[in-house]
Amino acid sequence: MGIRLGLRENLGQFALLVVVNAFVGAMVGMERSILPAIAEEEFHLAAKSAVLSFIAAFGIAKAIANLLAGRLADSWGRRPILLLGWALGLPVPFALAWAPRWEWIVAANVLLGASQGLAWSATVIMKIDLVGPRRRGLAMGWNEFAGYIAVAGAAFATGLVASRTGLRPQPFYLGIVLALAGFALSFAVRETRAHAALEASQIGGAGVADRSIFPIVQAGFANNLNDGMAWGLFPLLFAASRIPLSRIGVLAAIYPATWGLLQIGTGALSDRIGRRGLVAGGMIVQAAGIALVASGRAFGVFASGAVLLGVGTAMVYPTLLAWMGDVIHPSRRASALGTYRFWRDAGYVAGALVAGIAADLLGVRAAVWLVAGITAASGLVALVSDGATPRRGVGRMPG
Repeated sequence: MGIRLGLRENLGQFALLVVVNAFVGAMVGMERSILPAIAEEEFHLAAKSAVLSFIAAFGIAKAIANLLAGRLADSWGRRPILLLGWALGLPVPFALAWAPRWEWIVAANVLLGASQGLAWSATVIMKIDLVGPRRRGLAMGWNEFAGYIAVAGAAFATGLVASRTGLRPQPFYLGIVLALAGFALSFAVRETRAHAALEASQIGGAGVADRSIFPIVQAGFANNLNDGMAWGLFPLLFAASRIPLSRIGVLAAIYPATWGLLQIGTGALSDRIGRRGLVAGGMIVQAAGIALVASGRAFGVFASGAVLLGVGTAMVYPTLLAWMGDVIHPSRRASALGTYRFWRDAGYVAGALVAGIAADLLGVRAAVWLVAGITAASGLVALVSDGATPRRGVGRMPG
């Protein structure tokens, strides 16, 4: 049977990639609820900027890996990038479980970031390749749904285990199983470069100039800036409000769970009503959720803020990826997506630096408020910026 585009035509491989990306997401989720506590309680790091150093290391490595993944996926193929990403991730749970010094944790997060950048980029590119131009939002909704539901599940599981057995090593046993299973499953994934070539032959043209993607790139950067802050400071803020570790695990899971569950709907919705409005509105909703967490003292307020943050991120995350797919020609899709994901995940570095320095100078709550303001400003920029208009005939996207 020849190469065909479409979700139904490639359902088996698409479903396999959804499952693979769930394993990719779970690998990063395993540390979201407990690593800041490990930094303070086991390694006695007092400065918040030092605590957040693991996020900066993760963000730098992931951003660079995204860039390389995009370039190499065009020359090597998508499948080798996926397998290389998993190979880099195999040592991570072992290092997190038994690292004797904080520097080992930081080094493990360099490997984790590189693994995530390669493996997650590959699944994004391959799904866009398979489904063709009409179902990009839906495809990205499923991809990000799988990844971030798994982030939430792993964050909850490790928080629960840590509350019963201690911070290390037992919570990271899950990561060892995830790494081995995800790597093994990825060998069944097939290459998709031929699908991208088919789409390119059908539409012709050369795509748009890279300068037109500014609204997309700045929103992705701000989104991951606030996610980096939430990853590093929210557990510390919850602990300072005397929330027990088991419930911190629940709070750490609510945000990515909401984000993950809603992305199937928001991704498909963006195929119908357009990308820009969902992105701008989502950034404003994120800012409201962050502000609610910053003002909270009790579990219920924190949970409500986490839900709002998840709703806003669900509006933004798959929509930005689909928007990039709209404006970039298939012949250079992988490299362009790699560039976008480089700048988006550089937001983790900015989030760690901004949040860490602000928390040391002004306090944790003030740092959270600052990031809420940055997020709201990004939403306004996405709404009013010129550029990034989809090619004619791609979906039903007015803006």
